[in-house]
Amino acid sequence: MDGSTLPTSEKVRGDKSSDAMMRLRQHVDNRLIGLRVDRFSWWIHWRELADYILPRRYKWLITPNQATRGSPINQRIIDSTGTLAMRTCASGMMSGMTSPGRPWFRMTLENKDLAEDPEVKTWLEQVRERMMTVFAESNFYQGMAVMYQDLAVFGTGPMLVYEDHRTVIRCYNPCAGEYYVSNSERLQIEVFYREFVLTTDQVAREFGLENCSPTVTEAIRTAGAMLTREIRIGHAIEPNDEFVPDAPGMAGMPYREIYWELGSGQNYTLRIKGYHEFPCVCPRWDIVGNDAYGRSPGMDALGDIKQLQSEQKRKGQAIDKHVNPPLVADVALKNEPASLLPGGVTYVPSTAGAVGFKPVYQVQPDMQGMLLDIKEVQERIRTTFFSDLFLMISQIDTVRSATEIDARKEEKLIQLGPVIERFQNEALDPIIDRTFSIMLRNKKLPPLPQALMRGAKIKVEYVSMLAEAQKAVFTAAIERLFQFAGNMAGAIPTILDNLDGDVAIEKYADYLGVTPEVIVSLKKVAALRQTRAQQQQQAQLMQQTMAGAQGAKVLSEAQVGGGANALQKMLGN
Repeated sequence: MDGSTLPTSEKVRGDKSSDAMMRLRQHVDNRLIGLRVDRFSWWIHWRELADYILPRRYKWLITPNQATRGSPINQRIIDSTGTLAMRTCASGMMSGMTSPGRPWFRMTLENKDLAEDPEVKTWLEQVRERMMTVFAESNFYQGMAVMYQDLAVFGTGPMLVYEDHRTVIRCYNPCAGEYYVSNSERLQIEVFYREFVLTTDQVAREFGLENCSPTVTEAIRTAGAMLTREIRIGHAIEPNDEFVPDAPGMAGMPYREIYWELGSGQNYTLRIKGYHEFPCVCPRWDIVGNDAYGRSPGMDALGDIKQLQSEQKRKGQAIDKHVNPPLVADVALKNEPASLLPGGVTYVPSTAGAVGFKPVYQVQPDMQGMLLDIKEVQERIRTTFFSDLFLMISQIDTVRSATEIDARKEEKLIQLGPVIERFQNEALDPIIDRTFSIMLRNKKLPPLPQALMRGAKIKVEYVSMLAEAQKAVFTAAIERLFQFAGNMAGAIPTILDNLDGDVAIEKYADYLGVTPEVIVSLKKVAALRQTRAQQQQQAQLMQQTMAGAQGAKVLSEAQVGGGANALQKMLGN
């Protein structure tokens, strides 16, 4: 099981643990208030980011039974360049770091000698394949796609990773405005709170009717429209302050999770559960000081995006006034029929003189200059979201060599280096650790090889664009060394004695991320060569024996006189 669930508040109400339950409710209620105050300035900033880039991933107020959820909320977006650039950034991060279509990590051991064991290599590869299957069959990749968007816009992208009896894991993405986070002393997220809404029917099904407040119980009893009535739910994940290593039940869980109905009596909790690992990953794009919330490309591009919306609005107004300008007319035409449609006719008396329609003022906008400035702002927004990196090849005007493309890619990836490293530490490492632990507890992994029975620390290596670019330096160095040695071998044949081709092949395969099942181990190679050498030695010995026998036969048949042959003469007979 993923954790240990405490008895419900209904069952413990009235016994000794009810006081502890009330103290816990007071703790989470009060901590939620403090976290709400700490998040206030970020909450306001997120609203502005959502208004101009990603409106549907933000909650201003967690209000139940809203009737305006489907109303248009992107009224500030005239030019969608910012939103499209954000999508390119999120898609590029997804395909470059956790692509569903290719392996993006592999597993090894910190003990390099043990990691070279063929049985261990095969086991690690089987574990990786099973984990990739779990990621593919669950909603992991859908959750990651949403996480990348949250990172690019809001700078923080939490995702809950729960154990699931159907797909091993199940991922959930709280949206900005729902959640609150706090740092540990190591500046890592270790406290996660949120408030959200569920219908009374969902609450009863998820937590059990016996754990619900009288409000939910009455709604379920009434049924009908009351089943769709929403209530606010509080949710907290934090370190277990009563943790005792190796203790049974909740006391032995490093982390605890509490669900409760906001506004209900403090003797009610919907569920209290323990976890072996922190079930929430919360990567940040970039952080400053001890801030719990991250900064993002969306924050950097917000000024340009606002300018772009204003310029597009002014451009539209200029075109509208140029095509359909405000008019001035003589007062004599006030009550006369008039037409401003193409081909329309307005009749006026011939004695009216100058009576007619004419523009109030002439609008002659500098459309070329306006369009150039808009294009410049759009390009700044795309650059801020790294679109030039992720769309680099499609934006190259002329055909370039693969070497030049690789060099450009490595140069541009330097900009994303710190972000990728942080994402690996704050998101991918915890996700892989938690998934591995869940699979291990549920016996979803292959049996341990004998070499790992005493324990060994598993290390994860990521096969992302950045990792490939870094490892390409090593593979290129191996190629240049062997090319240089091959050129030198024409003049100095013994130069090849300095190279170990077996080790070079093994290292080259490691740098390329080739599955270990393809490469034969050095020990097995040595055994094969020894067997081959013995076979060759036996064949040579057999050839020599056959040649000797053939020579003896020839000598025995050669008569030298006196009734003796050459073989007898050689033997002195």
